[in-house]
Amino acid sequence: MSLWRWSEVCEAVGAPRSDGPDINGVSIDSRTLVGGELFVALPGDPGPRFFVSQRSERDGHDYVPAALDAGAAGVLVQRKVDGAPCILVRDTIDALWNLARAARARLTGQVVAVTGSSGKTTVKTFISRALDAFATHGNLNNYLGVPLSVVRTPPDSEFAVYEIGTSHPGEIAPLARLAAPDVAVVLNVHPAHIEQFDDIGALLREKLSISEGLGAGGTLVCLDTLDRSGLDPGMRVITFGRGQDADVRLMSSSGGVAVLETPSGRVEAGIPGGGEHRAMALAATAAVIAALDGNPASIDRIGPEAVPAGRGNRIHIGPVTLIDDSYNANPASMTAALHALAGEPGRTIALLGEMLELGADSGRHHAALANACRGIDQVICVGRAMEALYTRLPDRQRLAFFPSPEDMDMNAIVTSLQPGDRVLIKGSNRVFWARDFVRTFHRHVEKRPDLARLSGPPD
Repeated sequence: MSLWRWSEVCEAVGAPRSDGPDINGVSIDSRTLVGGELFVALPGDPGPRFFVSQRSERDGHDYVPAALDAGAAGVLVQRKVDGAPCILVRDTIDALWNLARAARARLTGQVVAVTGSSGKTTVKTFISRALDAFATHGNLNNYLGVPLSVVRTPPDSEFAVYEIGTSHPGEIAPLARLAAPDVAVVLNVHPAHIEQFDDIGALLREKLSISEGLGAGGTLVCLDTLDRSGLDPGMRVITFGRGQDADVRLMSSSGGVAVLETPSGRVEAGIPGGGEHRAMALAATAAVIAALDGNPASIDRIGPEAVPAGRGNRIHIGPVTLIDDSYNANPASMTAALHALAGEPGRTIALLGEMLELGADSGRHHAALANACRGIDQVICVGRAMEALYTRLPDRQRLAFFPSPEDMDMNAIVTSLQPGDRVLIKGSNRVFWARDFVRTFHRHVEKRPDLARLSGPPD
């Protein structure tokens, strides 16, 4: 069954009706395009209407030939293309948003939108597993990712889950109105991506603006400790957290099992990936299910494989375990990961990359991690900002400090490993994840013959 008819796309984007093939999907990247998809050629610089971390001179129109070679059914472009089914529009970004509006309008199922300073992709994945809902892979949460997620949603989906992110004021509300969720989720508000905000209060208001996308009868799901004083008092709210008044209360998270008190009764479920922060992600998921009048016990469908890549996945290399939490980091998520590591058996090593986009308080936030490191045996710090932590650590914990990832002495680090070690790798996206650091580190560990000869995970 096709996702879009050619005529439907033409009508949605305001282009003259023309004949063309059915569309099996929508892509903005010729490298990952699958045969039968519509390729949308986007400009690298969207202009002042959207905030981007890096403006590019690249133009998606330059990749139209590659998209057609990959099997694109047709192209959506600002400049006419010969020799291929083509929909011509004035602005392809506007066209993508208009196509998303048409996609949302035809959806009959229920939609959940998730925001927060950390855990968005994890909770999106948890919700999709529990509800068997549609969700795109990865963190498509910006001005391109959200509309792309919506246009990829099959119209007969019973549930769909999207995530929404921000790094500048005013980003979330338009995306929320586009997604028009039945349930909007605010997981937490931490000093992450706060550099462009006046203070934590401004960031809180930005996160809560996701509620602007809710229609009549919609529900806001949020952490019980969030200040909601600025919201419409008539809004339906379901809270989750540790507090006694939380609608979904996390009672305990010991032994790898979360015990939740929900409006439907007590629920127990294994914690995918372990840790208090993922137990709270289960609580948020149960609250969403309660908001949809479902059975929170369906969180039991969420297995360890639901933890997205780079968010705490375990990689066993002989007797050494790597905990890959390299996708991103902020003070709260770093603290949670360190506390979880401290509870691991064997010797624990934290390989920590600097946390970016923290603004003027960066030094204070990095230094404060010393408390969370107290239960860790050895710490490796990477990045200039991490020097504030390294100088606070006692000598017994200091394994190494490197001003940048390029300065790291991988052989020295790998040589220091011992059988039974648990190694946490966590830092901001551009420090480790964007460099595919874990894969590189993995290869170096495998080259140690004494470790390679020992097989199987540690006890």
